[in-house]
Amino acid sequence: MPFELALRYSTPLTPLDDVDEVLREFLRLVGYLPEGEEGRGSEGPVAQSLAYRMVRECLLRDPSRPWYIEELTAVLKTSKPTVYRHINKLKALDLLEEVGGVADGKGRKGYRLRYGNLARAWDFTEANAQNALRRYRETVNHLQTLIEKKATETPPPKVAVRERGAAR
Repeated sequence: MPFELALRYSTPLTPLDDVDEVLREFLRLVGYLPEGEEGRGSEGPVAQSLAYRMVRECLLRDPSRPWYIEELTAVLKTSKPTVYRHINKLKALDLLEEVGGVADGKGRKGYRLRYGNLARAWDFTEANAQNALRRYRETVNHLQTLIEKKATETPPPKVAVRERGAAR
């Protein structure tokens, strides 16, 4: 699964004291929640959206607890494909880890916040972002070298110069 993170310049949300307001804005900033009318998503108010409720009511309520797809579909009252779509978005941010389940004998995979802690999970996301930016930098530097090399190898094109008073 590819790593995907939206980067937007934003002031820290530290002046805000409402956990739901901070969480909603943070999840928008990183690209998990869609942009839309203030406080609304495609499913209605963001706080009632499945994407938000999965994070707030499940994953953050008990961050070290593994959640199984069947549990999430029951709690969120939705289908497995919908749950997997949101799980995959959170996995693309590298905020989730898969946890093997053996207690029920089915070997199901559970999902929880990486390291059972949002701040530690974000450390992992941040490290991946830094790696991605470093690789972009390497590509930009390589591209600049190629451009400069091409410029020294190829003489500039000749431009026809007209003399003054010449007929057009």
